[in-house]
Amino acid sequence: MTAPYRRRVGAVRPSHLMFTSGVGALIDLPNFSVLVRGLDDWNYGGVPDWEPIAEPRLLAAVRALAGRGVTQLRPPPWVEGVDRDPAGPPARVGVPVMPFPAWLRCTACNELAPIDSQAFGFDNDKPRRPHDARFFHENCPRKKKGRKPLAVAARFLLACTAGHLDDFPYVPFVHRGGPCPKATFPRLRMDDRGGNLGANVEIQCLNCGARRNIREVFGRRSADKLPQCRGRHPHLGTFEPGGCTSDTTRVLVLGASNQWFAQTLSALAVPRTGASQLQTLVEQHWGALEGMPNAESLPYARGAVPALRGFQRWSDAEIWAAIQHHRTAPEHHDGDGYPDLRTPEWEIFSAGQLPDPTPDFALRRDPAGVPSQLKAFFADVIQAERLREVRALIGFTRLDAPDPDDPDLVTRVALSRSTPTWVPASEVHGEGIFLRVPEELLTAWQARVEPSAVLRAHREAYARFRQDRYSDRIDGPFDPMRLWPGARYIALHTLSHLLIRAISLECGYNCASLSERIYAGSTDDPHAGILISTAVPDAEGTLGGLVTMAEPEHLVRLTRRALVDARRCSSDPLCAERIPRDPDTSLHGAACHVCLFVSETTCERGNRFLDRRLVVPIGDDPSLALFPDLP
Repeated sequence: MTAPYRRRVGAVRPSHLMFTSGVGALIDLPNFSVLVRGLDDWNYGGVPDWEPIAEPRLLAAVRALAGRGVTQLRPPPWVEGVDRDPAGPPARVGVPVMPFPAWLRCTACNELAPIDSQAFGFDNDKPRRPHDARFFHENCPRKKKGRKPLAVAARFLLACTAGHLDDFPYVPFVHRGGPCPKATFPRLRMDDRGGNLGANVEIQCLNCGARRNIREVFGRRSADKLPQCRGRHPHLGTFEPGGCTSDTTRVLVLGASNQWFAQTLSALAVPRTGASQLQTLVEQHWGALEGMPNAESLPYARGAVPALRGFQRWSDAEIWAAIQHHRTAPEHHDGDGYPDLRTPEWEIFSAGQLPDPTPDFALRRDPAGVPSQLKAFFADVIQAERLREVRALIGFTRLDAPDPDDPDLVTRVALSRSTPTWVPASEVHGEGIFLRVPEELLTAWQARVEPSAVLRAHREAYARFRQDRYSDRIDGPFDPMRLWPGARYIALHTLSHLLIRAISLECGYNCASLSERIYAGSTDDPHAGILISTAVPDAEGTLGGLVTMAEPEHLVRLTRRALVDARRCSSDPLCAERIPRDPDTSLHGAACHVCLFVSETTCERGNRFLDRRLVVPIGDDPSLALFPDLP
């Protein structure tokens, strides 16, 4: 926590800072909530010998979106030893947060006041129990013997689609836009009256007696009752110069899922196709090599920089030539959508000869090839015994989630006040299975389904989705079908979900511990692969059970189970008959929580673009199925 509450108040995993609790996000603690501050306030001074995360492909993609000034991917600040000495120096190292919202309510007398009003005190005197930190009402009239009554966060906030976040204006609200006639700093009370018709919370001024129910600012007709957004970024401690021009100010309840959406990029640490081993090492350790002024500095750097210990096989001249080559290599990005991080991975997985294993990446292909029972289903099966995935946070949005294809359609909020030179990142070491579907099978299937009414309904739903969500944000001509993923993606994505659900029942990983990467390519360069890998940075990522599922006897059983389960759903016939129709804008057909949906951290597209009928025969037209038969 930042001053004047500078003490440890909890802990999160590094992966949480990428997806749920990153910069600008609200974190619900047991007794109050905090907001993660911007990168300007992160301090690595107490972290000895920390090193940036090396992943040159991801860094190049981050630079393309977040600015050329970004030179590092940094892990969160952390020092070992908090468990041994919870009151020592390690406890003062971490990600800074601040109490937010800045208004508290007493749980005994319902008094509502700002934190800085001196009505509340703060208690966090148990280093081994940071989760017991609490605010309390100092002079509560209903105080009983013992501890002073708990004060909790007032649960209403203001946000807009430009990414601003602010405290709810309780004083102007209860006085209908004006000041209190009897006090400069009026005392307020918040009474939660319950009910089943939405918010029923009354704000009362104890000085003048004014009352107003907060339900008035909920609903479609509430916009004229809310003040103009002030353009506040509390994580940066700034206000937008000139104010905010957004007309989409909304009231949020503390804990709402749409208060923060991460915008992240991720890449697997794979060697570049055709690159030499030395060039690959230079790319992986570019953070340590970028500042080398000349070849004469390399002898000293070999002994002083730990990252260079793996370069003993090469001379200084060879290393310097590789550094110069990397410096002059162009960073390709055409500016249309996100940088392409999948094609280099697809080239490695689909190559006839697999690359030599490294500490971060090791693939194995069964010499016997694909099991005979599955030759009609898969063209290749690869066991990824070692994988390293690096994830970087480049920004976040509020109210609207970032578009997974177009990074500019939703306003991205900056992570720092100044131009960033680094972004937070985390890395996951795990395992995975890569499955390639036969191209000729997919090509023939596409020819059958492209003219079908089902796929036409999917395309029309995508156009409605784009029209409803994005049409008023795009300058110039609006193309509702831009970045349409296509039938191929829907089939591969559905197959991936079916396999993930079957794997979670077979190998010991829960569904949320797995993630997917779909390699569908584009119309001009089609791909046909699925990578299912571990997604959590802990011991569960090294169980070995996932790779085992690619062994022939297990894979046959797993595939059969996934396809058999796909043919029926306990929500049928409603699920099996579902096709997105006007005015529906949801982007799935025969799919639901029972048969196909998985956790948000597992699915790369938010459980969109799914339809069982395009993989297995269900309904009246079995010709739509990619796999009409079972293995």
